[in-house]
Amino acid sequence: MERPAKSELPPIPAKRYFTIGEVSELCAVKAHVLRYWEQEFAQLRPVKRRGNRRYYQHHEVLLIRRIRELLYEEGFTISGARQRLEHDSETPPETAPASSALDVGKLRAEITAILKILA
Repeated sequence: MERPAKSELPPIPAKRYFTIGEVSELCAVKAHVLRYWEQEFAQLRPVKRRGNRRYYQHHEVLLIRRIRELLYEEGFTISGARQRLEHDSETPPETAPASSALDVGKLRAEITAILKILA
């Protein structure tokens, strides 16, 4: 049986908490694998309530999908995926001011050219 690709995974419903069974279906990963990943990935810590039942939040479902993508689709090992996740969380996203500064410069040049044409 072939695992579904990332694009084939079902959409995540707008809920606050998900059971391990629901997450298993949403991420196409068996429940025992999710429990194992909890031991391997420090970022994955579902809330545990009555009788040690796990309840995952939306951000954890997204994290599980990312882990699944790294392991199953990109071919990372567990330790490699762990390092990639740590690296991704440490790397700040691209700064918007640098890209917007370029856009402002282009915009000024275009306005200047238009003003010369109108003058």
